[in-house]
Amino acid sequence: MDDTTPVAIIGAGPAGLAVAACLRQAGVDSILLEKEQQAAPAWRRHYERVHLHTTKRYSSLPFVPFPKHYPRYVPRDLFVEYLDAYAKRFDVKPRFGETVKAITREGRGWRVDTTSGSLRARHVVIASGYNAEPLRPGFAGIDTFKGLTLHSAEYRNAKPFAGQSVLVIGMGNTGAEIALDLAEGGARPTISVRGGVHIVPRELFGVPIQMVGMAARLGPQRLNDVLLPIILDLVMGRLEKYGLKRPRRGLLEQIAIESRIPVIDVGTIGKIREGAIKVAPGIGEISQRGARFADGKHSEFDTIIFATGFRPGYAKFLEPSVQPDRSGVTAQASDLGLYLIGFHNAVTGLLREIAIEAQAIADDIRLRLNRKKAAETLPV
Repeated sequence: MDDTTPVAIIGAGPAGLAVAACLRQAGVDSILLEKEQQAAPAWRRHYERVHLHTTKRYSSLPFVPFPKHYPRYVPRDLFVEYLDAYAKRFDVKPRFGETVKAITREGRGWRVDTTSGSLRARHVVIASGYNAEPLRPGFAGIDTFKGLTLHSAEYRNAKPFAGQSVLVIGMGNTGAEIALDLAEGGARPTISVRGGVHIVPRELFGVPIQMVGMAARLGPQRLNDVLLPIILDLVMGRLEKYGLKRPRRGLLEQIAIESRIPVIDVGTIGKIREGAIKVAPGIGEISQRGARFADGKHSEFDTIIFATGFRPGYAKFLEPSVQPDRSGVTAQASDLGLYLIGFHNAVTGLLREIAIEAQAIADDIRLRLNRKKAAETLPV
C-alpha cells in the first residue's frame, strides 16, 4: 500500500464509521483503516448481555436513526447489525488487517505507516476508541493466585463461572453489569470498590437518565451536584450501608474533570440488597486462594475478573511532539489536520457526542480542503 488520500481514518468502530459517512455526504474521499478483520470489533467482543445505557433516540449515528422496532436500550447484537447496515448504506469499505505503526508529520500533511506500507493524507482522524488496550493493574501476590484471572474484555457470559465464587475488581458500568450477570447465572460475585462511586438509575421517574443529564447541563453544576444526591437517595435509598460511598467530587464535576461517568444501574443494586452480590473495599493483596482487602478481611475466590478499564492507546503510534488536546474540532486539531473523535465521555452519552463530533470534523475538513483548492486556483 502506498496511497494518497485527503483523509485517513484510524479505526472502524462507531466513530470511524460515522466520520467516513459524514465525509462521504460532504463529497470528501477518505480511507478507513482497521487492524481487525471486521468493523466494530470491540462491540462484537463485548459480553453478551450488554445493552446501550443511553436511549436509541440519542445514540444513533449521523443521518440514520435506529429502526423503530429496536428497543429503547439497544442490545449488543442489534447494535452490531445497525453498524453493519450503516457501513453498507454509505458504501464504507474499511481496509481490514491494517495495524497503524506510526503517524508522523510530513510537510503540511501526514504519513501513516501500517503493516502493509505507507499512506499519505492531508488530514488524519483518530477513531481508535477508548477501549483499545485493557488496563490490568498489578497487585501484590497476583502471581501466586491459583485460580483463573481474566480482564473484563475477555468475559462473555456467566456459564463458565456457575457455582464459583468470583471477585470482580472495579465497579464501573462494566464491573457492575458483569457482577449482575454472574449473580443471575449462578455464581457468587463480590465487587471490590476502591474509593467512592456515583450510581444512578437508568431511568429517573420514567425519564431516561441520559435526558436528565442533558437537562442538568443547562443549570449550574454546583447546584445540580448538591441536588442530585438528595434526589438519588430518595429514589435508590442510601447505599452507604452496603459499602457504596460517593466520591468527594460531585457527579457532574467528576464527569467534567475526570471523564468518569456514573454507574448506570440495570439491576446490580437490587442484587446487592438481596445479598446475591457482595461489596468489598479495595484490594490489599492477592493470595493463593483469594484476596485480602483494605479492611484486613480475607476471602477465597475461584476466579478474579479485572474490570479495571482501558486506555486509548493512540499515543504509541503518534509522534510525541504532536498530541491532540481533546476530542472533536479544536483550533489545534483544525490547524494540524489531526482530529480525535470518540474520546469525550459526556453526561449526554458517548455515542451522541460521536455523532456531533463526526459532523463537525467532516464540515471542518471540507471547509479546509475547499479553501486549499480555491487558493491553488488563484492567479499568480
